[in-house]
Amino acid sequence: MSKLYFSIAELTHSNKAILHGIDNTPDLESIDNMLHLIFYCLNPIRTALKKPMLVSSGYRCKELNAKVGGASNSQHTKGQAIDFIVDGMKIKDVIKFIRNTNIEYDQLIYEKRGAAEWIHISYVKGRNRNQYLEIVE
Repeated sequence: MSKLYFSIAELTHSNKAILHGIDNTPDLESIDNMLHLIFYCLNPIRTALKKPMLVSSGYRCKELNAKVGGASNSQHTKGQAIDFIVDGMKIKDVIKFIRNTNIEYDQLIYEKRGAAEWIHISYVKGRNRNQYLEIVE
């Protein structure tokens, strides 16, 4: 088995949850979803790029999701998605790499709000659409 580069603790950590006293503990189904996301998306990306991936948003309980202004049906609330950047790489280069590999994903989204930009990737067991989107505000 290959090295696991991510932990459930890393994908559930939220400074905003801590600040507001929100318990961001996932249920078992969300943990299972995060393990699939790690195994099928995140680890293959990290293994191939050999660079740190910095998670800005992972699992969000419904209360935390509402606090950050997430969509009510966000895949983050199910443990199926994370937002990240890769240290030392341009966002568009990481997206190009992911799209040109055999890494399976549900959604791959380039997101940009003002000067901030990141990648959203999700994985849904048995129902991946391999959909690419761009959201620029």
